[in-house]
Amino acid sequence: MADLKLTGVSKNFGSQAAVRDLNIDIASGEFVVLLGPSGAGKTTTLRLVAGLEKPDAGAVWIDGRDVTTMAPALRDVTFVFQQYSLYPHLNVYDNLAFPLRSPLRKISEDAVRAKVLEVARMLRMEDKLQNPATRLSGGQMQRVAIGRALVRNPSVYLMDEPLSSLDARLRNDLRLELKRIQQDTGATMLYVTHDQVEALTLANRIGVLDHGRLVQLGTPQQVYQDPDTVAVASRLGSPRINLLARSDVPQLPAPDGVQTIGVRAEHLKIGPANSATPDSVSAVVQRLERLSDQYLVHLRLKDRAPEIIVSCSPAHVAHAGQEVQIQFTQCLWFDASDQRVRA
Repeated sequence: MADLKLTGVSKNFGSQAAVRDLNIDIASGEFVVLLGPSGAGKTTTLRLVAGLEKPDAGAVWIDGRDVTTMAPALRDVTFVFQQYSLYPHLNVYDNLAFPLRSPLRKISEDAVRAKVLEVARMLRMEDKLQNPATRLSGGQMQRVAIGRALVRNPSVYLMDEPLSSLDARLRNDLRLELKRIQQDTGATMLYVTHDQVEALTLANRIGVLDHGRLVQLGTPQQVYQDPDTVAVASRLGSPRINLLARSDVPQLPAPDGVQTIGVRAEHLKIGPANSATPDSVSAVVQRLERLSDQYLVHLRLKDRAPEIIVSCSPAHVAHAGQEVQIQFTQCLWFDASDQRVRA
């Protein structure tokens, strides 16, 4: 495996800036996930690393080599696309073997067979090797697509939302499988997604992209607990973080310059209406959602517009229309430009 570095990389499509001054350093064997909404620059970043796009500025380094002007075939990377991209006229074995039979590689058929069988065992698809690609389920097709990348042992694996088209259960199964494979092989992976669950469960580090800029890079715990901006705080967390204007809760103590208060559902506590304290907030219950052994309580601040969500146990559930008091146990502060204010 190899390290990957992007220094000052920018890419424009006409007047639209897709990637802006991107700097990222990925260590050998690291699993980095780029997280962001559609249009954030995730796929463009992968294409720049693969050589499918040329940067307008900056450089791409793989294993200490400047590959910015190299052809894709010479960069020693593999790319797993969102769609399966299998050869429909080939069976699973030949789809997996195809990258190894490239004229650029001098590999004996015995070595090809050994590698294909190794990857098939890793993907738990040994019994499907003779099946036509057109007779596989969606999840099996995606496993083969991932396997075609794994047979190569490249310097860097690039993955563009490879699980997004699958159903929830299969997505969860393959997410666990992919993490296991990465840990077993020690592969260097750059993976992009808009799904925060994938990012939190797969990544050694998460990079949050917003309008082509890398706004924060850190471990999943760092990015979730200590976000630098409102965009980062909003990107991670289910349910979504509650964001309130400072004027909505003037009774809460806050640092100077705070314009927006962020508080996650698990950092709010519900109490009865008669439990008011100087820094508690009155609210009225709007509706309830049951999630296994937890409830999400939707509340509206009394006489104000914002609706907030509290996560609580059944013992603390209120009913719709009930007035309650809310305690803020842990807040995140942001200024007028949506940057973090640290106390």
